[in-house]
Amino acid sequence: MFLSTIACASIISQLPLVLGGPAQQAFRPKYFDVQGHRGSRGEAIENTLPAFAWGMIDGVTTLELDNGITKDGVAVVWHDEEITAEKCLDTKPAVKDDPDFPYVGKHIANLTLAQIKTLDCGSKRLAADPLQLTYPGTKISTLRELFAFARCADPKRQIQWNIESKINPVDVNSTRGVQDFVDAQHREFVESSYDLSQITYQSFDWRTLISMKKREPKILISALLEQKTVVGPDNTTSQWLAGLRVEDFPGATIGIKIANAAKSIGASVLSPAAVSSAGTGIDPTEPGYLPFTTKDMIGQAHELSMVVKPWTVNRMNIAEQLLDWEVDGIITDYPSMMRRFVQQRGKSVGPKFPKARVLDCLDKHLQRT
Repeated sequence: MFLSTIACASIISQLPLVLGGPAQQAFRPKYFDVQGHRGSRGEAIENTLPAFAWGMIDGVTTLELDNGITKDGVAVVWHDEEITAEKCLDTKPAVKDDPDFPYVGKHIANLTLAQIKTLDCGSKRLAADPLQLTYPGTKISTLRELFAFARCADPKRQIQWNIESKINPVDVNSTRGVQDFVDAQHREFVESSYDLSQITYQSFDWRTLISMKKREPKILISALLEQKTVVGPDNTTSQWLAGLRVEDFPGATIGIKIANAAKSIGASVLSPAAVSSAGTGIDPTEPGYLPFTTKDMIGQAHELSMVVKPWTVNRMNIAEQLLDWEVDGIITDYPSMMRRFVQQRGKSVGPKFPKARVLDCLDKHLQRT
């Protein structure tokens, strides 16, 4: 169910961070923020404990991940709305003669945690990620289980978190609703043993950001955007931005308007796609390349005391351009390579977590079918 535009406006009016209002500084770490996308998607199966383990070993500052909410209200660490055959294998039904079996092809919102726990989501290396390590039999983790692994591997609580609500405001029956996400995720954040200031809450669906900020002001919110979420079909109001129209905000360019729109909902972090889908090139050296994250967007965000952390940056030419434009962090599938590049550019990077300890904790916490 959608929040009405009036309801969204009411929530926005109650937020402490508004355009032109007093600024809350986003978390500015001692180090440049190298974020491991879905843990470290290029190096191990995405959003699994091994991906997070290798991200920590590689020296990420922040672990970036996604949450879906199950039929029985549990936050699980997975990106897709449904269980796809490309990524997971059925093993056996959760109960004898389960009418929902097989589970591959079903939406997470329509499966219980017990059903999801029968899936093998560690055996399939994606064609688009040919360097992934596989861990056959790996189960999808709950957010609570991921935090438990992290407490083992990170006893000093140094890692930062960037956690997304994978909610769909267009196809509303494909995921759970706003309050379901906020309730389930907030509960796990509070019980994680990490300081809430170490957790950034991100979403393309700005309704969840507004609700989480109202629920828990200590948690920084990160406004995700890409070309297709800025405006709806035929220039209609986007269903992703809580009833806001980017074009209604001040600014000489769309980049400036985007920064102003993100600020209006209380975002401390602006997290745009690095590359625009409207372009035809995939690298700044190619004709037709069109950045979505622009220099003027970054400059305006900084003027408004926001930080900018684009995704998903897997090309050094793009990273170089973004660093020239003074982004504050980069979300990448290859944190080991990106960390090295950022360091080469003279930025301070975070320490690597001890490999032996992390792998020992992985061995203790990894669940297999």
